[in-house]
Amino acid sequence: MGDSRRTIRTVDGLVDAGLVADGDRSELGRIAERYAISVTTTMRGRIGAVDDPVGRQFVPDRRELLGTPEELADPIGDLPFTPVPGITHRYPDRVLLKPLQMCPVYCRFCFRREMVGPEHGVLGDDDLCRAMDYIRERPQIWEVILTGGDPLMLPPARLRRIVDELDAIAHIGVVRVHTRVPVVSPERITDAMVRVLTGDTPVWVVVHCNHRQELGEAALTALRSLADSGVPLLSQTVLLKGVNDTADALEDLFRTLVRNRVKPYYLHQSDLAPGTSHFRTSIASGQEIVRTLRGAVSGLCQPTYVLDIPGGHGKVPIGTTYIEPDGDEYLVTDPNGRHHRYPPGSAPAGMEAA
Repeated sequence: MGDSRRTIRTVDGLVDAGLVADGDRSELGRIAERYAISVTTTMRGRIGAVDDPVGRQFVPDRRELLGTPEELADPIGDLPFTPVPGITHRYPDRVLLKPLQMCPVYCRFCFRREMVGPEHGVLGDDDLCRAMDYIRERPQIWEVILTGGDPLMLPPARLRRIVDELDAIAHIGVVRVHTRVPVVSPERITDAMVRVLTGDTPVWVVVHCNHRQELGEAALTALRSLADSGVPLLSQTVLLKGVNDTADALEDLFRTLVRNRVKPYYLHQSDLAPGTSHFRTSIASGQEIVRTLRGAVSGLCQPTYVLDIPGGHGKVPIGTTYIEPDGDEYLVTDPNGRHHRYPPGSAPAGMEAA
């Protein structure tokens, strides 16, 4: 089935491919016992060196054995909001539906790294029915986000059954798919898969991509195929130390995405997943990067910089603030760092709104 049969899934495979040293086999084996490994042929072809922006994301690192006190097995708090298997319901009008817990690649910084891997498999038919019943019985649910794992790992026929069932629920207005497949395993974006994503209920595809180097010609072709078929495309990116933590790296990525009709949507502060401290930037440095991009780069290329509050308390914007009260007025900072006064927003006397 193409590159899925040649995907590197073991430390031995990494050694054979020259991605890790033979002397690291034992130490990395300890990591592999806890966290899944997978490097597709497509991503193997995008790795120039183990410590380059692609290699760092997918090749295990001995620092993954080093935990810190603040790290959490469930850093964004999925488990307390899991009423039935396969569902996370944290916000009133939308739910996550996780039809499988497998991915084409396993990111070394993944916030669900304790919960995903080949051993977790596909949500069973009974549990999927319970999940669909949960959605069907709650008319306040307007959006269903297919995630996991990576939903585009499912065969098109099985994914079609899920999308069709959601399409038949009157109160569902939109389906969102979170995926890495178009970038890391683009051969899966077949005509059959594209047809699944172009039903009556709008399906928005949110592509996870962190660096321009990930985007080879096959990935760009897959994105064009989706866009040409009318599938709206967004992206999400995780801010990662040593991968993309410069304004230049993010500008290059976001411009490339927009040129290929993908709107940058979220820039995530890296979560407190176990063994990932070597990836985390400070929030202050992230805010400075976002500040540098503002004004210098088209608004089309500006995602929202967000933090998922640990414990399941939700996602909030954490970008820089450009306005603050100053006496009876406001002080506004422009993209070049200059300050300007702005009058208060109160209406003239006698003109107050009813």
